[in-house]
Amino acid sequence: MEFVTRDDYGQRFLPAQETWVIKKDGSREAFNVQKVVNAVSKSAYRALTQFTDEDYSKICSLVIERVDLFGEKEIPIRLMHNIVEEALEKVKPVVAKSYRDYRNYKQDVVRMLDDVYKKSQSIMYIGDDENAGTESASVSTKRNLIFNQLNKELYQRFFLTTEEIQACRDGYVYIHDMSARRDTINSCVFDVGSVLKDGFEMGNIHYNEPKTLDVAFDVIGDIILSAAGQQYGGFTVSNVELLLEPYAEKTYEKALRKYTELGVAQDKAKEQAERDVAREFEQGFQGWEYKFNTVASSRGDYPFITVTAGTGTGRFARMATLSLLKVRMDGQGKEGEKTHVRFPKIVFLYDEALHAPGKEFEFLFDAAVRCSEKAGYPAFLSLTGGGREEEMYRLYGEVISPMGSRGLLSPWYEKGGLSPADETDRPVFTGRCNIGVVSLHLPMILARARKESRDFYELLDDYLNLIRQLHLRTYAYLGEMKASTDPLAYCQGGIWGGHLKPEEKIKPLLRSATASFGITALNELQQLYNGKDLNEDNSFALEVTEYISAKIEGFRQEDGRAYVLYATPAVLLGPLQVKQFRRKFGIVEGVSDGEAVTNSFHCPEKADLTPEQKQDLELRFWELFDGGKLQIVRLPKGTDISRRREVILRAMKLGLYEEIQ
Repeated sequence: MEFVTRDDYGQRFLPAQETWVIKKDGSREAFNVQKVVNAVSKSAYRALTQFTDEDYSKICSLVIERVDLFGEKEIPIRLMHNIVEEALEKVKPVVAKSYRDYRNYKQDVVRMLDDVYKKSQSIMYIGDDENAGTESASVSTKRNLIFNQLNKELYQRFFLTTEEIQACRDGYVYIHDMSARRDTINSCVFDVGSVLKDGFEMGNIHYNEPKTLDVAFDVIGDIILSAAGQQYGGFTVSNVELLLEPYAEKTYEKALRKYTELGVAQDKAKEQAERDVAREFEQGFQGWEYKFNTVASSRGDYPFITVTAGTGTGRFARMATLSLLKVRMDGQGKEGEKTHVRFPKIVFLYDEALHAPGKEFEFLFDAAVRCSEKAGYPAFLSLTGGGREEEMYRLYGEVISPMGSRGLLSPWYEKGGLSPADETDRPVFTGRCNIGVVSLHLPMILARARKESRDFYELLDDYLNLIRQLHLRTYAYLGEMKASTDPLAYCQGGIWGGHLKPEEKIKPLLRSATASFGITALNELQQLYNGKDLNEDNSFALEVTEYISAKIEGFRQEDGRAYVLYATPAVLLGPLQVKQFRRKFGIVEGVSDGEAVTNSFHCPEKADLTPEQKQDLELRFWELFDGGKLQIVRLPKGTDISRRREVILRAMKLGLYEEIQ
């Protein structure tokens, strides 16, 4: 048989006029296998695989052989489906599953659309709080939420396996952001500097690289809103003070020339030029606060934008950091009613050699402490207190800025990938991304193991492997996307290596992307294990976390993928996980008798628990969560600023990433 052309799925197939002749009741009739070939080609495409010519020949032969056995003049469609499915099982089982899952799609689509309709009615008249960054009152965001519901249903129906769907429904795992996972990447540290360098294309317009600071603020704001709308999760601009510094220099030089040409004395000209730069910094950061909190992205929400700053020591880098903090402290709005905005989130990068008491740039740290007192931010990330963050900063001068509020990138080296190829190899963090998070519900897994008299770790392995396979399929699926789906990231350099042609696939760019195994409710796990919370005993919770970390490291080496362990924030997930546990195992004291499970490894808050005790208790888990963590410490209202400074300094010495509330 000659296969002479290809269909839209890249599969070779028979020309329409070619037929097979088979026996039916002693007579010979023409039997066209084109429909069979087309059907199995589509199923192969959905399963992210392809058939060879030999596979097609074998499938068609098996189908005809089975049809001959029936000796009937007509074969019912339902029976024909079974015959084709049986042939696929013998040739390529993964495609047989895809074919089987798709067979009853009409009934499923009716049910799916009914679910979407019900959700859309709820969104239209009640609203939606699944995404904290989405205000569901406006028309545009309602439209987007309804689309997200449809996309979520499509993801569940046509991407997940039956086992994965059941694990999600029962609550043993939680797949985050199902409404977006089919389309794009998750959180990232976007390389805005790479996009700006020498100009770039956005939409149908070519942008020249900015020549002044005020233009740089405008253009960067446009880049952030445009690029953040093409992904989901956190969007971070790392070391924003260093990004803006060269444009501040250009503004300074331009202003200095202007004043000099006007005959102003050199010292006065320099002084006024610096004032101009300071004014543009203040107006620029204020403009960002207005833009990022009032202009929704193309996906209908306000993107979770984060900026980090603190390590720049040049005069304009210092000026940028101070201005960023001052604008946040001052707040926005009319006098007497000013409020502090949500975005961008600010993270202060602490370097003991720069910011510790008595050091040259201690004043930057003090400004950050004052800002946190007034505005709740910045959070503080230690670069010199130990662990991976210190290692990368000390050896390579590389900052691991969090993606959004807490997601962190594990090292990926330019030449060696997971590990350095030689002594000249360097890690890359700016321009990298994550492809998604799937979180375990550990108390439910322990409860099931006990109920079924199974070994807990064997059952845990099953769910870890389930997440692993889901991540691998996600890498493969997203890798087929064209660079044109997110030009700023994939064609203009926002993602590391992202200088592809629009028609090229993004698979090479995902080699360095992380994929997260999330954990919630370690406190409830310990409670279920022996009736004690993490303040009293964290031994079993720590043992389980160490076990999971070791398993993920094994997966990482076997698959060559940057898997990471993520301390999942359970602000919105926590209440759902309590309901899921109750539905399966009832109300258990300390586990499902509250309103929500505890975030990741956080200790339950108690009046007599000091910030220092909380820091020490949670520190044992710290280095295990290489894919993201954040410690939250709440100080009593009216706490003296010196006490706040003391708590933050201690956290920095311990190498923590801390948010003071």
